[in-house]
Amino acid sequence: MTDMPDTSSNVNLSHAETDQLLAQVNQQIDRGTFDYSDRHLIWQMIECLGDTRGLVRLGFAEALGVVGKPAVDPLIDALLHHPNVVVRRAAGKTLTLIEDPKAVPHLVYALLNDRDTVVQASAIGALARSGETAVTPLLEVLASADSTESNKGHAAWALAFIGAKAKDKLYAAYSSDSPEVRSAVVGAIAKVAEENEDTQALDLLVNSLNDTAANVRSEAAAVLGNLKYQPAIPSLTKLLNHPEGATRKSAALSLMKIGDRTSIEPLETALAKESDLGIKKAISLAISLLQRQSEADDW
Repeated sequence: MTDMPDTSSNVNLSHAETDQLLAQVNQQIDRGTFDYSDRHLIWQMIECLGDTRGLVRLGFAEALGVVGKPAVDPLIDALLHHPNVVVRRAAGKTLTLIEDPKAVPHLVYALLNDRDTVVQASAIGALARSGETAVTPLLEVLASADSTESNKGHAAWALAFIGAKAKDKLYAAYSSDSPEVRSAVVGAIAKVAEENEDTQALDLLVNSLNDTAANVRSEAAAVLGNLKYQPAIPSLTKLLNHPEGATRKSAALSLMKIGDRTSIEPLETALAKESDLGIKKAISLAISLLQRQSEADDW
């Protein structure tokens, strides 16, 4: 890692001077004359990520993306240490463009320790684009008792984004003792199933309906509903009698999304037995929509 040089003079650049620098950099890149070993110039470009104009910040980010690996270390330093939060945000977004695995542990650190939510979002975006390299640290975020719910939500989203690029690691992670990890894996595996119609993925999702953790069962029910996976109907129907209310509700809503009229009868049976008012409303909604769809189909 490099030490951040004194670039205080860059802070006082006028808009015209900043525009001139961007034009010069782009011209050098286009002509093939850009000096990729010029650390001072790269730092100047990073300082300009703090410009008040969004399009100018984007211009420097794209130029740094073309510079690539020579910009990675100074961008990491800026992400972790720069006093200007706008620069930290833009540094994370620029690392997204470069997709260098070297940045992964530093992006995780920024996710967990920077107080700015936009910096956190920039870090998770870069981690998602890092692909398989980021899977293990993202799983560690999910499994850690020290991670906030926001951290875990970001990590789960990134895993879903990575999806099929790391499906072997995701399948292996499903054996985790952590319900948060298993739930996130279910969400990510759903993307694999959606993109590739992967039989192994679909089997895992159906099996997850019997997980010991409620949040895993609910996640599995939700994604199977979104996928409209009809072979899951028998397993979802059984869950209408589950002792836990949240699971019964998730099963009813999933059956509603799948949209098969054969689900109406077991839903009506479940409604007659249900005592929880909130769950009764969910089941009634499912029945109503399925009946309406069935009538429309008859036409």
